[in-house]
Amino acid sequence: MKQESQLTRLGLFDARVPRYTSYPTAPHFGGGVDAEMFGDWITAIPAGEKISLYLHVPFCRRLCWFCACRTQGTQSDDPVRAYAEVLLAELKLLKARLAPGITLSRLHWGGGTPTLLPPELMTRLAEAIFDAAPMAPNGEFSVEIDPNEIDAARLDALVTAGMNRASVGVQDFDPEIQRTIGREQSYDITRTAIEMIRARSVASVNADILYGLPGQTNARISDSVQKLLSLNPDRVALYGYAHVPWMARRQNMIPSDQLPTPQERLRLFETARQLFVWDGYEEIGIDHFARPGDGLAIAQKTGRLRRNFQGYTDDPSPVLVGIGASSISRFPQGYAQNAPATSAHTAAIRDGQFSTSRGHVFSDEDRLRARLIEALMCDFRISSAEILRDYAIAPSELARLYTEAASSFEGLVKVTPEGLFIPEEARPLTRMIARHFDAYDLAKAGHSSAI
Repeated sequence: MKQESQLTRLGLFDARVPRYTSYPTAPHFGGGVDAEMFGDWITAIPAGEKISLYLHVPFCRRLCWFCACRTQGTQSDDPVRAYAEVLLAELKLLKARLAPGITLSRLHWGGGTPTLLPPELMTRLAEAIFDAAPMAPNGEFSVEIDPNEIDAARLDALVTAGMNRASVGVQDFDPEIQRTIGREQSYDITRTAIEMIRARSVASVNADILYGLPGQTNARISDSVQKLLSLNPDRVALYGYAHVPWMARRQNMIPSDQLPTPQERLRLFETARQLFVWDGYEEIGIDHFARPGDGLAIAQKTGRLRRNFQGYTDDPSPVLVGIGASSISRFPQGYAQNAPATSAHTAAIRDGQFSTSRGHVFSDEDRLRARLIEALMCDFRISSAEILRDYAIAPSELARLYTEAASSFEGLVKVTPEGLFIPEEARPLTRMIARHFDAYDLAKAGHSSAI
């Protein structure tokens, strides 16, 4: 309780801050990046480079009320098939711009529900992707899998195409909570899906689970986590539910008076965290857990952990290309986002153009601050030696940034000759501490709770 009292004084339970999966965050993207600039950035990728590719499928059979992703519901395959043809055309545009010898270090299919694609479309899309850029040796091909929307034929198509990591959405196993958030998915259905995945020798299985859902209690989240542990995922993302109905109107279906208080959210997180740690998982950053031999755990130990739009990653690639409506790409030069609306994205691609509608060109200060924030989010420390070696900042200015951040947290944030460090007892404050290195006006966007 002493820690909770101190966290209260420091404002943790009232703060709303970015998740910092990018810097600057997406609300600060503007209109200065267009399709021509995006094409130039693609062309500038060096021959032989390893890149990552994200493919977005913005369709679901049903719209889960908790979800804030940009998706649309469909009971018919017709819009999915039409959209797949647009993706195939977009991949042709990409291939025409790529230099020779470029390969994929990571390929991720997300959404939405990519597993509602019919098997033959999965095969065609994979073939088109690998025609543009084949997988690199030891590359990783992951797919988000909805246990309610998967069968043997679709799994066979994905595995034949090369899927070697599956990401299974769980959220919560309590039937009452599932009904409240519009996502009914039994433990038995989830177990069967994971058994089918493992029967096909998929190398790794991830799972996502949420805390902060309406009606969640410590007992309920304990039950859900223990059921998840019985399925033995290789890594787990323990995300805080972000209630942002001003951004995702479907969340108005969720009774806000049943949401846990910020203090209760912290206790829910701690309950789940302890269960994962007791079961042998290693803590990765602020909200991930991994078995000791998993790539994330190894990356954390070796200082190679990074953060992107999918959360934590061990992907070393300097380029992430987003394919599909609303997808975001990251280049050394900046961010580029495709048109969010499927109709606008489709119109641009059919006109033979990329659909880039906004983005952000990095300044030198952006690159510096992005690394400071990423270091805190991944390692809970900033190495002064690394920053002074890699970025144009004077030691006195770096020291000033440290002092300004540390002075707001009652001595919890440690400044040493080596740099800045967040001790374990202060780690719930990590996003708030990172905010002190953010030069942008956070009042321009409604961010989620800091816990």
